[in-house]
Amino acid sequence: MKQDISFFLPVRKGSQRVENKNTRPFSNVSGGLLEIKLKQLLECDFCKEIVLSTNDEKSIEIANTLNYLNKIRIERRPEHLCQSNTLVQDLIRYVPKVMQTEHIFWVHATSPFVDANDYFQAVSQYYDALDCDYDSLMSVTKHHFFMWDALEKKIANTDDTKGLWPNTQDLDPIYEINNAFFISSKKNYQKFQNRIGINPKLYELEKIKNIDIDWEDDFLIAEILYSQSYSI
Repeated sequence: MKQDISFFLPVRKGSQRVENKNTRPFSNVSGGLLEIKLKQLLECDFCKEIVLSTNDEKSIEIANTLNYLNKIRIERRPEHLCQSNTLVQDLIRYVPKVMQTEHIFWVHATSPFVDANDYFQAVSQYYDALDCDYDSLMSVTKHHFFMWDALEKKIANTDDTKGLWPNTQDLDPIYEINNAFFISSKKNYQKFQNRIGINPKLYELEKIKNIDIDWEDDFLIAEILYSQSYSI
């Protein structure tokens, strides 16, 4: 497998919806979601390095305790890119300035159920996809459910030939961007100012791996599921 790829892991302090969500204890893991994610990433021998982009001293402390392979590079992110009102677009523009490899694998600590095997499968699909006219890859969750178009006053993801209430399996699928990961080239970041290109390959994740911790309820539910499934 090609090796010119690195992980980009953004973690900032000051989460408003879930206090200290990346570093507070999670299940029986003292370093929380960040410790879990870094251990998962360290299992991925296909990447050159893990770039932890942060302004949080606790996150840096956790990373330093795990950096026995000298594979984690801590990149102190400017404070203006760590605010609650910071635009994702501004962070995207910043990423290629700190990444040194040809390809960038953007991941999040808030997806604890996405593990090293998922990352390996995803990067394999990414390189295959590049040979099939795709230019990037992002994780999604496929849904078959009724979506209502409030403007048109009708179900959005079907047509009249299927009847008013078709079976859900006959609905046009909806793909949720679940934010677990994005893979693209540094050139795409620079050209499109985006973490995907113009023709991304969709990598479908199963439902439990779709969990993204963004609210306190998400944290509590994920902690219960993690404790039941992964804790020793």
